[in-house]
Amino acid sequence: MGSDSFINDVIWGLSDPQKHLPSKYFYDEKGSRIFQEIMQMEEYYLPKCEMEILNKQSQKIAMEINHDEFDIIELGAGDGTKTLIFLEAVMNIGKKITYIPMDISEEILKVNRQHILERLPDLSVEVLPGDYFSTIRAIESRPKPRLVMFMGSNIGNFPGEKAIEFIRFVNDYLNPGDYFLMGVDLKKNPHVIRAAYNDKKGITKKFNLNLLERINRELQGDFNLKAFEHYGVYNPLDGAALSFLVSMEEQDVHIADHTFHFDQYETIHTEVSQKYSLKDLDQLAIKTGFSWDRHFTDRMGFYSLSLFRK
Repeated sequence: MGSDSFINDVIWGLSDPQKHLPSKYFYDEKGSRIFQEIMQMEEYYLPKCEMEILNKQSQKIAMEINHDEFDIIELGAGDGTKTLIFLEAVMNIGKKITYIPMDISEEILKVNRQHILERLPDLSVEVLPGDYFSTIRAIESRPKPRLVMFMGSNIGNFPGEKAIEFIRFVNDYLNPGDYFLMGVDLKKNPHVIRAAYNDKKGITKKFNLNLLERINRELQGDFNLKAFEHYGVYNPLDGAALSFLVSMEEQDVHIADHTFHFDQYETIHTEVSQKYSLKDLDQLAIKTGFSWDRHFTDRMGFYSLSLFRK
């Protein structure tokens, strides 16, 4: 992401009456390393639950795909570690597939392709680097049926109507009989969810504060990290887990030629992670133009891989 869009988004967000910063800027090199620590946390159940479903139910999901030959398109594919389990299951039941991973990072797609082909040398892999909001257009001209995958509970980063808009956007690139497989964090005991965003070791706090450190480092900001506290909250009424940075004192912060005033206990909203019930997902399918769905959950019912068909 260019520094121009970074500075513009920061100035716009901190000028708002309710200050906010886009969560996409969490993931610089240091932030990505901290997020790997989060993935290993005892309290952060999401990756473990998704892996359990992939390990135990990939073949069952694959058998729901009513095509013998099709493309598998993955949005935000990363290194492909998890997807490999699913691809292997699809091939093991005799289906012929082409895997098309999309990611903004060209480097991670090189790792993805190498990783996949080491295990599945007969699989056709066609990487598509770039923002998937643009690169997804490339699948329109492909004649085969398709399964689009959106894993890792990334749908949770789209609040409310934005999630509906995004799924409709995906649907626009599907033909009747195509499928959409989405990883979704489910509503559960609110204490379990809140603990996932307020871990005992303070790793989530370090992750959130790194956003201010990145602004200092890249945009010549002067945030005093010790004057901000991380706060994560979950609202069981609307299923939204929210992360904030709280100014613990009245202060001014300077970024480039701009000054931002903070009252004591004023907040910066940094992230939303939306949770859904299975009933919510059924309604989401209807609202976004899908006629059919199946939910594959882990043994605790914490997480779902939900398969929608157009």
